[in-house]
This record gives sequence, C-alpha cells and structure tokens, in this order.
Amino acid sequence: MDDQKNILFVKNMVCGRCIRVVREDLENLGVEIKSIILGEVETAKPLTQLPINRISETLQQSGFELIEDNKAKIIEKIKKEIISAIQQYEKVNLEEINFSSYLSDKLNKDYPYLSYLFSKTEGITIEHFVIMQKIEKAKEFLKYGELTLSEIAYWLGYSSVQHLSRQFKNITGFTASQYKSNINSHRKSIDKVI
Repeated sequence: MDDQKNILFVKNMVCGRCIRVVREDLENLGVEIKSIILGEVETAKPLTQLPINRISETLQQSGFELIEDNKAKIIEKIKKEIISAIQQYEKVNLEEINFSSYLSDKLNKDYPYLSYLFSKTEGITIEHFVIMQKIEKAKEFLKYGELTLSEIAYWLGYSSVQHLSRQFKNITGFTASQYKSNINSHRKSIDKVI
C-alpha cells in the first residue's frame, strides 16, 4: 500500500461525517485505529496483517475507496487540502491564500509538478478545482440564506461581489439570485465536484 506500513489512504473522505463512517466501518471489521484524518487512517497493526480486501469492499459499500497508487495519493491530498481550506473559511483567510504556495508547502512538492499531475489526471487545473469548490460553498450559503452575497464573497476570498458573480454564472449557468430562487437547484457533494 505505502512506504508507511500502517497508513491506509482513503479516497472520498471530505468531511467529519466521512471520518466517522470510515472509523465505524473499520472498527466493525476489528481494525484498531491509532488516528484518522481526512484521507488517511493510521492503524495499530501493519497493513500486511490486515484484511485489506475486506476493508476495501466495506469502504466501497460506504462510498470510499482505498488508494494504492502514489500519484493518486498525491491527487487526493491536493483535493483534501483545498476542500479543507474552503470548508474552514472562518479560520483561513481565503483571500490571502496563494494555493500554489499553500499546496506546495502542505505536500512538500514543487507546485509545477502538482499542477501537471493534477491536470493530467483530473482533466482540469488546480485553479479550476478551487473555483468549483468555492462555488459549491457559495451555493450552500445561498441555499440556506444565512449570508448576503457580499458576505459570501468576503468569506470565500473574492475581491468583489462582481468577481464571485462572474465565476458563479460561469460554473452554474445561473446568476446567484436565479440559483437561490430555483427550487430545483441541486448542490453537488464536494467529493463529486469535477
């Protein structure tokens, strides 16, 4: 699985509920967990002593997937870091984040390599993925009506409401007000944004 003998890498873990489900799935299989964060589970035993096939099948039933390929692990870490930053908008000043430096620091790899790998694998740029994640968060804010468009632009790191509005229209095909008034507007699960 990995050079780190006790780490399972799990695709599609994007929130606290995902951590809870993965923890429950693994504990039901008798896997002792030392720690768990988005995308990674550290087990008490080496992976060679675990029923990897059963773990894989159980996780797939819950919508997750074990990652074995090193490049896929890097892609998943990129997604995890972006999603985490955007979901923690109150703690992280998104306007000040330079995602190229941020990701390079978090993954300890050169950004041109990360960008190339992500684009080649996912078919979109990291920058476009960031925009798509921000727009999904904006859709959540709009749906619940908790914030004004100005506040949404501020929290998501946009320089202006107009900038957010342009990107929103480009991604969704709707203006923010059209989206908000359209009952049939469905948000995507953040692990399905691409």
